[in-house]
Order: sequence, then C-alpha cells, then structure tokens
Amino acid sequence: MRARVLVALSALVLAAGCAGPIRGLYPPRPGEAAVSVYVLSHGWHTGIAVRRADVPPGLWPEHGDFAGSEFVEVGWGDRDFYQAQEGTSGLALRAAVWSRASVLHVVGFNGAVGRAFPGSDVVELGVSARGLERLSAFIEDAYARDAAGRAMPLGPGQAPVSRFYVARETYYLWRTCNTWTARVLRAAGVPITPLYAITAGNVMYQVRRSGGATDAE
Repeated sequence: MRARVLVALSALVLAAGCAGPIRGLYPPRPGEAAVSVYVLSHGWHTGIAVRRADVPPGLWPEHGDFAGSEFVEVGWGDRDFYQAQEGTSGLALRAAVWSRASVLHVVGFNGAVGRAFPGSDVVELGVSARGLERLSAFIEDAYARDAAGRAMPLGPGQAPVSRFYVARETYYLWRTCNTWTARVLRAAGVPITPLYAITAGNVMYQVRRSGGATDAE
C-alpha cells in the first residue's frame, strides 16, 4: 500500500514539474510578435480557436476545409457523446469506461471569437510563432487517416459551418476533451498541467494563471 502511495505521489510531482513554460515557445521572446490562441469553455467542454491565416503553411491541411472562415475552433471527444443530440449520464459513463471511438469537431466562423460564441467563456493567449507551429502539428496528428493519408470526415457538426472527423486517440476517464485541450496548449509551451485538467473549469483556471486574458467581445 505504501509503495502505491509513493508511486502516485511521484507521478504527481513529475506532472507538476511539467507545469513550467517551455523556454523558446512560451511566452514569446522580447521583441517577438505574439500569435493569438483562444481557449473556449462551453460549459463541460473546452476547445481551441485560431485564425486560419496564422496556421503555418503545410501544417493542419484540414483547416482548408473551412476556406470561407476567418477562424477555426477545434475540440476532441468521445464519438457517441459528442455526436448525440443531447448528452446523457449514460453516454458520459460509457465514454469514461468504454469509449468506442473519438472524434474531432471543427467549427469555422468569422468575426470576434466572443461574439461567435456568446454563451462561452473565452480566454486569449499570446504564443510564439514556434509555439503555434507545435500546436498546429499536434492538432494535425490528432486526425485518424485512411490508407492514402487523408482525414476521414463524418458529416456535419453542431454549428452552421462545422464538421466531425474520425480521431486517432482513445477517450477514457483520464483522457478527456479537457485534458486534450490542455495537451494542445502544452505543445505550444503554455505552463499547463494536463493531468489536472479534468474539468473545463480547471482548464480555464490554468490558462488564466498562465497569462491568458478574458476576451471582452
């Protein structure tokens, strides 16, 4: 029993040690222009929004599926729960212990992020160009692909301009939509600990603590 406790405490210490910013990625160096990344909480679920023009050429080609949109917002989660007309406790429990597949949900929109998602909590972070490159590569790698290397769309999403895609990773209790958002931000160098980001509230708390500012629009 004591050995198990020590292992658990060691894991927490190691995870906490990952919470510092990654030098050279975040924050941008003095004199380096910051690129805006927006973190959104839709209640139980979080996502990431970026300006399409900021995505480095050659990375995340699927953002081109939204050529008429200034921004894209992306989130990840359990397929059955995410695609349901209404989430239920039964679907949530099955997602936590026996998820059959995961999906990415990508939304295209124009104008200020806060106006596009008026009911959501929005926080803006300024990352480096290299950080955005790492973030975009992480999202690109999240797509499942066919034998030809193409992403696999699953049809319209939950917004007027949106689409679901088959995702690569498995969803379970300790790898949720919110820990995924935290991992995306960590790839960009943001000092956030995915292990603690089980809830949307904790994601937003960590993002604000990392220097994020509430989007006023």
